[in-house]
Amino acid sequence: MNIRPIQARDEAPWRELWQGYCRFYEVSLSQQVEDYTWQRLMDPASPVQAFVAEQDGVVIGICNYILHENTWELTPVCYLEDLFVRPETRAKGVGEAMIDWLVAQMKQHGWSRIYWNTKENNYRARGLYDKYTPRDPFVRYVIKNTR
Repeated sequence: MNIRPIQARDEAPWRELWQGYCRFYEVSLSQQVEDYTWQRLMDPASPVQAFVAEQDGVVIGICNYILHENTWELTPVCYLEDLFVRPETRAKGVGEAMIDWLVAQMKQHGWSRIYWNTKENNYRARGLYDKYTPRDPFVRYVIKNTR
C-alpha cells in the first residue's frame, strides 16, 4: 500500500470515493460543491488538502483535511474532515495507515494537533479511532444559513 498526496490523475477515483462517503453520511451535495472541493484540493494555496491510499495502482482510500490557525496553540491544527476507504478493502489496515500518515505529517510539519468528528453510531470507525485517542467531551452545535 502506498499513501501519498493527491494528484490530478486521482480525480475519477477521488470522485467515486467522495460520492461513497457522501452516501454513507446520507448527504446529497451538489455537483457545484463537489467540483469546488476538487478545485481546492488541486490548489496548492488552499488550506483544503488531501491524500490517497493506493494499492496495486488503484486508489482505495481518500482523506481530505484542512489546516488552519487557531487561538489555543502557536502552530496550525489539522481538521481531518473526510476519511473513506473502499468497502471491500476495509478492516485491512487502510484507515489506520492513512491516520498514521497524517500523524507523521503533523510531526514533520509541527502542527499542534489533529482532530475529527464522526457519527456516534459509526462504531466500526470509532473502534479504529479509539486506538489513537479517547473521544473528547465536547458537543457540537451547527447553525446553518437558511437564506
